[in-house]
Amino acid sequence: MSLERPDTVDDGGVERTPDELEALLGDLVVDRDDHLNAPAFVIRPDTVQETLRTLKEQAGYDHLSVVSAQEYENRYESIYHLKKYDDPTQEVSIVVPADKDNPVSESAEPVFRTADWHEREAYDLIGIEYDDHPDMRRILLPETWQGHPLSMDYDKDRPQIATLPEHANPLEDHHKDAESDTMFLNIGPHHPATHGVLHLKTVLDGEQVADVEPDIGYLHRSEEQMAQSGTYRHQIMPYPDRWDYISAGLLNEWAYARAAEDLADIEVPEYAQVIRTMGAEMCRIAAHMLALATFALDINGDFTATFMYAINDRERVQNLLEDLTGQRLMFNYFRLGGVVWDLPEPREEFFSKTRDFLDQLPESVEEYHNLITSNEVFQMRTIDTGILPPEVAKNYGATGPVARGSGVDYDLRRDDPYGYYDELDWDVVTEDGCDNFSRLLVRMREVEESAKIIEQCVDLLEDWPEDERNIQANVPRTLRPDDDTEIYRAVEGAKGELGIYIRADGTDKPARFKIRSPCFSNLQTLPEMANGEYIPDVIAALGSLDVVLGEVDR
Repeated sequence: MSLERPDTVDDGGVERTPDELEALLGDLVVDRDDHLNAPAFVIRPDTVQETLRTLKEQAGYDHLSVVSAQEYENRYESIYHLKKYDDPTQEVSIVVPADKDNPVSESAEPVFRTADWHEREAYDLIGIEYDDHPDMRRILLPETWQGHPLSMDYDKDRPQIATLPEHANPLEDHHKDAESDTMFLNIGPHHPATHGVLHLKTVLDGEQVADVEPDIGYLHRSEEQMAQSGTYRHQIMPYPDRWDYISAGLLNEWAYARAAEDLADIEVPEYAQVIRTMGAEMCRIAAHMLALATFALDINGDFTATFMYAINDRERVQNLLEDLTGQRLMFNYFRLGGVVWDLPEPREEFFSKTRDFLDQLPESVEEYHNLITSNEVFQMRTIDTGILPPEVAKNYGATGPVARGSGVDYDLRRDDPYGYYDELDWDVVTEDGCDNFSRLLVRMREVEESAKIIEQCVDLLEDWPEDERNIQANVPRTLRPDDDTEIYRAVEGAKGELGIYIRADGTDKPARFKIRSPCFSNLQTLPEMANGEYIPDVIAALGSLDVVLGEVDR
């Protein structure tokens, strides 16, 4: 499918062309740009809040997907990628250049809370500072780090000394009185309940949580820099498997494939789209089974039954994925233009194994409901804890089961269709409880929807004429998108909106490659869920987010 720039955008029934959007912003716009996915408007660095507030309140752009930052020869630049939760195909990009010698821009955090972490990352890695930001400090690297790794003048050979600062109580001034006392508690970074190397700086007021701050960056691996060093055609695709490295390999690969294919105007054969869709939903089931297993372990320590049952079902999916891709974890199965090879032979055996798994899945799901959702202890720990209201979820840019567990009806498979999803019969799952329990229910129900999608794909693949089984488009050996071409595209990963921003410079490698991790934005909501709760509720809320730190830190 060839991507075209949208001609109109719709805000609550009123259609606006890009020219009308420019008229709405008026003198705030100083120039126009063309991104392949959206109209782009260049504004002054001191008008960020006014611009974004106008688009949010008067044009309905209530979803800040990601902030992409980069350095040019003559300027720095921040790009705010805006969408609508009601219709993510309506996009607009706000481009904010900053002075080369004094890279300062106004913060978007007062308008979109999710900009807090995104702008901190831009400061940390690029070097842009944001006025009015509530906490302008590094987020991935230690505060003592010298230089900004994605800046042009960064000296990678400079020795770094990371000191160990004394931990002070950040709320001591507010809570140190005769009636109240606070205690600082470190949770992680080496603790099973943190689901990876995550450090939670927790302040307790008696038995309640007064403040919790996620401290990330322990697993930062420079994935964006590695992608910028690889060629579009051959060298980038192996990396996406390693972002969410335990569950979502094909979903990650699809995020890069969708962006690069639209950038290079590559049309994927229909047969390959069906295979991609089937494999992606297998990965989604594997991801949700792991989330179910670890969440049960977090809540009531149920290792023998629930954890092992869910891991057993996950292994059955992994067996199918191994048959399909040749790997159990780092699949590297997608290629730009399709997939690397066809279904395994004999095809009938693969279809039979897949149907056997789908046939037993409803019984397994029912068993999980008996073991978990009907469990009184589990219900007491998860119902009405970790509350995340829908408007708060949107303000933080939450997506996936985290947002849908708060009643936010947002799923890119339906709302911004790709692959073969719009040809199949399935439903988007939402729950209105806004709590830890609802987020689990969404994942369990999504397993059933994924099974429906896989079954329909198998039906299609079984009957597909042999002479029409095209697995790849005719893609040039070397891809060189036009200079200064920019695009942001996303897919519905297991954890939510997984997006890629690419800026081409006319060579066979990206000039800028930015990963929009759903876990990054979702994890930012943890203080909203945890403050005022008890320590066990913090663990439950973190488990309900289903984060993978390899994707958070990248």
